[in-house]
Order: sequence, then C-alpha cells, then structure tokens
Amino acid sequence: MRHWIVAHRPHLNEMQIFTLIFLIGVVASVGLELWLARRHVSHVAANRGAVPAEFAASLTLPAHQRAADYTMARTRFGMVTTLIDAVVLLAFTLGGGLDLIAGQLAILVPGGYYLRELLLVGGFTLITSAIGLPFAWYRTFGIETDFGFNQMTRKLFITDMLKSTLLGVVLGTPLLLAILWFIQTAGAWWWVIAWASVCAFMLFVQLIAPTVIMPLFNKFLPLEDGPLKQTIQKLLERCGFTAGGLFVMDGSKRSRHSNAFFSGFGAAKRIVLFDTLIEKLGQEEIEAVLAHELGHFKRKHIFKGMLTMFGMSLLFFALLGYLMDQAWFYQGLGLIYPSHASPAMALLLLMLVLPVFTFVLHPILSYSSRKREFEADAYAAEQTSAAALIRALTRIYDDNAATVTPDPLHSAFHDSHPPAFIRIGRLKSITAAA
Repeated sequence: MRHWIVAHRPHLNEMQIFTLIFLIGVVASVGLELWLARRHVSHVAANRGAVPAEFAASLTLPAHQRAADYTMARTRFGMVTTLIDAVVLLAFTLGGGLDLIAGQLAILVPGGYYLRELLLVGGFTLITSAIGLPFAWYRTFGIETDFGFNQMTRKLFITDMLKSTLLGVVLGTPLLLAILWFIQTAGAWWWVIAWASVCAFMLFVQLIAPTVIMPLFNKFLPLEDGPLKQTIQKLLERCGFTAGGLFVMDGSKRSRHSNAFFSGFGAAKRIVLFDTLIEKLGQEEIEAVLAHELGHFKRKHIFKGMLTMFGMSLLFFALLGYLMDQAWFYQGLGLIYPSHASPAMALLLLMLVLPVFTFVLHPILSYSSRKREFEADAYAAEQTSAAALIRALTRIYDDNAATVTPDPLHSAFHDSHPPAFIRIGRLKSITAAA
C-alpha cells in the first residue's frame, strides 16, 4: 500500500515547475525592488536636514533639500510603476493577454506568417506604449515640471512620441523580418546568423545616429569660434583624439538638465555639449567634463561596452533558439501550445521574462560601470585639473538635483555612476597627491 501511494503521488511537470519559478521570480524581484526603493527614500529623508560635511562649502541647505525631495518623488513614483509593470507582465503572460492577441491574429491572418508575426510584435508594442503613456506624461509634466526641470511643451511631447514610433517602425521592421527569415531558412544555427545581423544593425545605427537620427529631435549647431573652442581643440590634441566636429545641442527645449556626450564612432565621432552645460559651467569645468568623456575612449570603455553588449545579445539569441521549441516555456507562461507558439511569441515572452531573473545581476553591471567612471575621472585629472572636475561635478549634481546622500544598497543596484561623496573623495585624493 505504501509503495502504491509513493508511485501515485502527484508530481509537478515541467510546465508547472516553470510557472512556479516564474511566479517566485516576479514576487522576489518586485519585492526586492520595492524594499530597495523604500530604503532609499528613508535614507534620503533621514539625511535631508543637513548638508554632509564634505559638501558644506559647495552645496546650500535649500539645494540639498530640493535634491532630496526630487529624489524621493522620483523613487516613490518608481515604486508605483514597478507594481504596474508587474501587473502588466502577469496580464500578458499568465493572464492570457498575449494568448488572446495570438488567437485573434490566427483568425484574422490565418496564412500570413510574416504579416502575423509583425502584427503580433506591433500590437504588443502599441498596447504597452499606450499603457506607459500616462506615466511618461506625469513624469514629464508632473514631477519634472514641479521641480523646475521640464521645458517641453505638450506639442513637442506628442511630436517626439510620433517620431520615435515612426523611427521604430522604419528601423525595426526590416530587422524583425530578417530575423524571421533566418529562422525559416537558416536551419538549426539560425540564431548565430540572427545575432550577427543584430550586431551589424547596432553598428549601423551608431554610424547614422549623429547625422540622421539625432537631428530629427534636436538641433546641432557648430560650436562658435572662441576661447572655449580653442581650449577644447587643445585638449583633443593633447589626448590624440580626432573628432568629426564640436556641436552644441538645444537640450534646453526639453529640460534644464545638462550633459555632454560623444556620438558616432570612427571618423564620424562628434562631441556634443548641451546648451545648458555651456550656460552653467565655466570654461575650465567644461574642459574637465570633456576630458572625462575622452577618458572613456582612451581606456577603451566604449569598445569594451560594445563587446559586452554583443556577448549578452549572443546569450539572448542562444537562449531564444533553445526555448523556441520548448512546450513548457509557452504553456508555463499561459500560451496555448502549439497553436499560439511562434518565433515572435517566443521573442516577446523572453523579453518579458528575462528581467525577472536578471535583476539580481544589476550590482555586477553597476560595479563594472562605476569602475570605468573612476578610470575616466583619473584620466581627466591627468589631462586637465581634478579640482576643476570636482567643481564641475558639484555644480552638475546641484543643477540636476541629484542627491549626495543615496542609500548605498539602492545605489549599488541602480546607479551606473559612483555616489557623489565617493567619486569626489577620490578626486580630492588625487589633488592631494599631486
């Protein structure tokens, strides 16, 4: 009798095990994210009343408190969106949302493989964009406006959204069609060819971005002749760096946040300064900020970052190639198998599910990014002045209302740049050693 009970004890099948693992992953990742956010808010609030000693000479109490309030508002809003994202994820998967879309497309487009797959991805993108629109609107015209950062009009917001959608269709459709064609024709190793095509596509986008894509959204005017341009050109000569041009971007038409960056690669590399950065920083500080960005190139951070991205995308396609033929993958996420299983469906499911299981890896990626920031800071200190970079960073933290008292654990998960007190502390040690 005992042997009969053991033999007939119900066992979870692969589908049920995967569903259980997925649910545990969702609860764990959302719970961890909310816990980290709550820690962050509490830590920032606890330090709101006084400027840290290391910033007492450069940061006023009202500015410090404004940064704390801005950080807490953004974090609390992020907690809401985290919960909404989890609900949307479960609605599309176990709730049957994707299964419903696939069922309707099977009726409306019974024989068109490519068209049905495009409509599946397009329909999913349209629905998720519509869900996210109110939150993007509130972030822009609520939080950013309340703290004096938003410069964007409602017309520009809608125009940007329409341009981004059209650009996504123009660039994304041929790429998706190519991947679908490889799946149909390239045999078992289709995912290697698809991966190589995606890598080539990313390089192509990087190549055309400075001259084709970015001008669709902003104006780029050559930096006027004068002391600032001469200083930058001398910096480039010292660093042995050739740029395709020095440009000023009208970032102020969208936001009062400031920044500087490089775009493109090879001979097409451009140095771009936000007009807000030129307005807020002095010549020596701008030189130090650009030296930091040059440090990323000189230390091959851009190249290493691209290799990392290519490596991660290879793992993604390898995983996709395996899961595409697994019944438990579809069934465990609420799909009818095999009628609603397809390459595009597997792609969407993997994109939805993967962040649930990779969230715990964020500290590793953040650590790598921070290490590169330290290296770029050190390079800037060699080429210009550590003191000038300290002044620039302090001003940027102040102007962007970035808190100088983040929760360390939250920062380890979410911040690609080191906390202000650590970063500036290292630069001060360089200054002291000089």
